[in-house]
Amino acid sequence: MRNTFANTIYEAGRRDDRVVVVVADISPAGSMQKFREEFPQRFINVGLSEQAMIGLCAGMALRGLRPFAYTIATFALFRPFEFVRDDLCYQNLPVTVVGIGGGVTYSTLGGTHHAQEDIAVACAIPNMAVIAPCDPRETREAALWCTAQERGPVYLRLGKAGEPDMTSAAVDPFVFGKLRYLRRGTDVCVLSYGPILKLAADLAARLEAQGESVSLVSAHTLKPLDVEGVRLALHGHRRVIVVEETAPHGGLGPRVKEIAWDTKAPCRIDAFALQDAFIHLYGSHAELLAAHGLDPATMSAQVGREG
Repeated sequence: MRNTFANTIYEAGRRDDRVVVVVADISPAGSMQKFREEFPQRFINVGLSEQAMIGLCAGMALRGLRPFAYTIATFALFRPFEFVRDDLCYQNLPVTVVGIGGGVTYSTLGGTHHAQEDIAVACAIPNMAVIAPCDPRETREAALWCTAQERGPVYLRLGKAGEPDMTSAAVDPFVFGKLRYLRRGTDVCVLSYGPILKLAADLAARLEAQGESVSLVSAHTLKPLDVEGVRLALHGHRRVIVVEETAPHGGLGPRVKEIAWDTKAPCRIDAFALQDAFIHLYGSHAELLAAHGLDPATMSAQVGREG
């Protein structure tokens, strides 16, 4: 996803000289190297100065540019939070804050690099849109949308590397603000977003092996959420399962339950998320997810028990 994003921004930069990239201490800017070499006048590395990164992007947007603030998710959003809120969102500027390695992707780097609560934080800020694509193809489409949009600030949450293709055979196209069905079923609807959608797909496959007809949906736009799309999913399936790599409060799960309550949905809802805890485990991304209870066997066992 990271490389796809960088290549997409490079292509967009060749077509539109308003596209600018500001990074914070990503040396030598990794996958952004090609953009930096070809457009040095539109590339800035501020070092360990994330507040300056956001302030620069705000000023550039005020001058008509389309800036992308790009660094690891925890440092893209948490460290410069006041600047994101006041410089970008208060003024409703079309700046994309790109958080690499959302959730606990940077598993071995510890809690300082785990963006467990970024979705909740970003969704809480007025005017901020939040997009979390699930694979490289969806990353490309989301990035292209960000280069052209005029509506205001965006938090674009990405994985890191090695994410499998999930959307090449999707039923629906990518549309900002709309749920995207990757496949349609009639019994169970599995809602997810970001790279953890692969794990959600594994859970869906287990349910299908038990004879269930399963819809698999990418809820890539967390804000503005497709409320009507969620309502239709809730009322069109007897069971809805939410799988997300974020804190249990302020994510998609609570929003789906809220919509279910408001619309008197008759279905059962199961929501899986990271625990409300910093888990001190040194291991791979998959091992840390499993420690949070996010693995196919644990989730399918819980779904079966609650059947």
